[in-house]
Amino acid sequence: MSPSRRETQAEVQRFRQFEMLARSVVEGSISGRHHSPYKGFAIEFEEHRQYAPGDDLKHLDWKVLGKLSRYYIKQYEEDTTLRAYLVVDISGSMHYTSAGRSKLETARMAAQVLSYLLIQQQDAVGLMTCDNRLRTHLPPRATKPQYKRISDVLAAADSRADTGLGPVLHQLADRIKRRALIVIISDLFDKPEDICLALNHFAHRRHEVVVFQTLDRNETTFPFKTPTAFDPLEGGEALRVDPARIRRAYLEKFNAHRERIQRTCFDRRIDLVPLYTDDPFETVMARYLAERTRRT
Repeated sequence: MSPSRRETQAEVQRFRQFEMLARSVVEGSISGRHHSPYKGFAIEFEEHRQYAPGDDLKHLDWKVLGKLSRYYIKQYEEDTTLRAYLVVDISGSMHYTSAGRSKLETARMAAQVLSYLLIQQQDAVGLMTCDNRLRTHLPPRATKPQYKRISDVLAAADSRADTGLGPVLHQLADRIKRRALIVIISDLFDKPEDICLALNHFAHRRHEVVVFQTLDRNETTFPFKTPTAFDPLEGGEALRVDPARIRRAYLEKFNAHRERIQRTCFDRRIDLVPLYTDDPFETVMARYLAERTRRT
């Protein structure tokens, strides 16, 4: 068998494995239910206008009539298809792993599952990958070939560049003009003030935002005990330190960073979902999707 043929078969097998994983998570999370955890925005109320003869009375605002004794018609903006943008951080820090699966691999799996779900319900989904700048951009599509395109981009997505998530998210908030679902999959290792400003930017533009914070358990507990050489994942030289001397300062800074983002997400009603590399992926994703389904 030629090398090119073996590579093609490996790609097909990888695609099928991802598709099976996505199907099992999605079907497990909404089994027995009649609606999806993500809905289109349907028909949005836009403004009132004065009643004119011939207007359909089903659109009459009876509350206004009762209060003001005036006839006003509710006008609506047709917008029946959900548009979703999956934003996947592929920067150097996403390569860290202590559990056999890196943060980047976990992020790829999450994006794969969500794209499968959205396309299955005939919603338009796009993909953006980024580090300190936007690397790839697939515009939203609701077709089945889009799932394969997303899968291919995710498989090839890789970077060792520094994180610059906050400025990239600001750029995306400016670029995405129509209301959409924004799903951010990242370890959020950037200046918290930049990330929070970007989340506020999305909220100001009335986008719905979901953040999957993808972390390795060691990053939250810093369990290292003996002198250790830490290899920077985003450039620079290896640094050998005594973990016992820096553990307290590290955890204080890490927790302050996380708490600031948590507060912003809470204030803006943004779902913030922790996604650890050592957790059973299918269980975590299915639990979140099922919980979201109950809320919709």
